[in-house]
Amino acid sequence: MKVFGRIGPFCALLAMLGLGLVSPSAAREDTGEGVSQEPALLLGYELPLTGANAAYGRVFQEAARLQLDRFNAAGGVGGRPVDILYADSRDDADQARTIARAFVDDPRVVGVLGDFSSTVSMAAGSIYGKEGMPQLSPTAAHPDYIKISPWQFRAITTPAFEGPNNAAWMIGDGFTSVAVIGVTTDWGLSSAQAFRKAFELRGGAVVVNEEVPPGNRRFDDVIDEIEDEAPQAIYLAMAYEDAAPFLRALRARGSALPVYGSSALYSPKFIDLGGPAVEGVRLATAFVLGASDPVVVEFVSAYETLYGAIPTLFAAHGYDAVGIMLAAVGRAGPEVTRESLRDALAATDRYAGVTGITRFDPETRETTKILTRLVVREGDFRVIDRSDFSPVLP
Repeated sequence: MKVFGRIGPFCALLAMLGLGLVSPSAAREDTGEGVSQEPALLLGYELPLTGANAAYGRVFQEAARLQLDRFNAAGGVGGRPVDILYADSRDDADQARTIARAFVDDPRVVGVLGDFSSTVSMAAGSIYGKEGMPQLSPTAAHPDYIKISPWQFRAITTPAFEGPNNAAWMIGDGFTSVAVIGVTTDWGLSSAQAFRKAFELRGGAVVVNEEVPPGNRRFDDVIDEIEDEAPQAIYLAMAYEDAAPFLRALRARGSALPVYGSSALYSPKFIDLGGPAVEGVRLATAFVLGASDPVVVEFVSAYETLYGAIPTLFAAHGYDAVGIMLAAVGRAGPEVTRESLRDALAATDRYAGVTGITRFDPETRETTKILTRLVVREGDFRVIDRSDFSPVLP
């Protein structure tokens, strides 16, 4: 049994801090193929492995394992393997700050992935930015995250990109008045705001603007307002676990209003949780199951074979985040430092992932994606326009 990148002192530190260290990649069978006997390069990954958002952390970890195994099997960095050290943030800002300090203080950690939510990613990011640690989040979409410092990157588009695209779609479909319902998280608020601004700039009217806490299951007041104001359609700045119960409540009240939403609805669980109530919902996403792209086909097949489940959009974002980081590690050598890794990340250009091509803008470090429009039909996501559509910005 070969142990790559032994992490005994660091394990002890995290254990004392109660950080729920998990490092399944740190003790793998050495097949003698592809990688050398050198100590592994070490990346940190803070993600929620317990708590309300543990399901997201688990798919991130599963996707990371696939990508890391693939990278090391191909020879790692000049024959040297890369290892990932996972720490459970519980999607808690204070916990994330503690993890960030521990990662920063370990000289072997050259870069960090995570976290899941914008709020927690920004909490940790304030430390990474100050201390000069490259941070790449799979899903932190709040506009302010990337503004923390030159050390922050993300593998996802922002509401400032997705909102205008969806607003243009709804205007193009003939809707001039809408209700916007969002969740009271940093991501939810920024998503709702970006959509509202873009919709109004195109001449539309937002006649209902409501925010609900994550996990809320009482929607009567919101639905009352929708009935009173009579919008032509609804836009949801929600993830699937909140949108599905809202739609069940909406349809139970007899509403047949058309519904559009963010890409965070793209999960088989949205259909499982919502049933007939989510029929007809429209959304746009950078990752589509069943796409013919060989990169997507390989990912979906490998994920399903290993885990017995179909990968979600969040698994796809996690897979690409690790892939982008590992590709940058490969370019940052021969001696990978935090600074050389940051520079290699910033130079990312045309990384071909399962969510499309990623290129970080030299000035903003933001990325754009081609989005595919989907609709829920007969209990499945169906492509509306397989030719996709070009990014539309205000």
